[in-house]
Amino acid sequence: MKSTALVLAAGLGTRYGGLKQIDAVGPHGQTLIDYSVYDALRAGFDRVVFVIRHYFEDAFREQVSSKFDRLVETACLYQEIDTSLGCLTAPPKREKPWGTGHAMLVSRELIHEPFAVMNADDYYGVNALTAIFKFITAEHRSPSDYAMVGYTLGNTLSEYGAVSRGVCECSRDMFLRRIVERRNVEKTAGGARYVDSDGTACALTGDEVVSMNLWGFQPSIFDHVQVLFERFLRDHGDSTTCELFIPSVVDELLQGGDATVKVLETDDPWFGVTYRQDRSSAAQRIRKLTDEGLYPERLWRF
Repeated sequence: MKSTALVLAAGLGTRYGGLKQIDAVGPHGQTLIDYSVYDALRAGFDRVVFVIRHYFEDAFREQVSSKFDRLVETACLYQEIDTSLGCLTAPPKREKPWGTGHAMLVSRELIHEPFAVMNADDYYGVNALTAIFKFITAEHRSPSDYAMVGYTLGNTLSEYGAVSRGVCECSRDMFLRRIVERRNVEKTAGGARYVDSDGTACALTGDEVVSMNLWGFQPSIFDHVQVLFERFLRDHGDSTTCELFIPSVVDELLQGGDATVKVLETDDPWFGVTYRQDRSSAAQRIRKLTDEGLYPERLWRF
């Protein structure tokens, strides 16, 4: 069965201060995307699709995607402010696209098979990607059976500032009941906290299961995303900041009984780069994984 790894790489890197998608963390200039693609191929995926922006296409192709061309089928799609808006017009002062839900939607015309979604600036590990691959490609999988890999909140927070996390409520048998996108989540001495939309600080234990945007979907998800994005634009199309996030899409489907989401567990560590200071830690962790033999010094030899 054909399967695709969809890599969301269109972020502006505002908090990072640059294009973190193409910054090196490996011993020979490898990016986090290099390791994700390497692990996706080991897991069994046979196509990789990147969602990027036009303005950094040349740099992205030169430094990242061109090295995979002879190894796996690849494609680049473009998430721009006016992509998939139909007859609507983006606000003149809007500077960024409409979030990860929008990023996934722009791949609709190209993906017609089971697929995984992952962030370009996160490390997930081969076991996590293998778990997603096995789930979405299993025989007799229902079109509404989706999956995500769950991580422990406290292990995903940056030392250098607040982040966004999809906080999960799961059943005993690890099916997702609810997921809420929390903004401005930061580490505290006793766990974590986030700041609600009204400015109220709310405590978290740090033990909560969270989504790090490693999802496994069937192509049926696109019909749902299209409907929800159109509604989102009707409600927020004049906003310069509102975004539609994948966790919000999934939660809507769960509450409506339109999907099930299995929460998969993994022993793989997660790490990523939100702030520029995170890059040094990511490089150290890649160095350790390389020293342990999980990766060769040079991932791609031609």
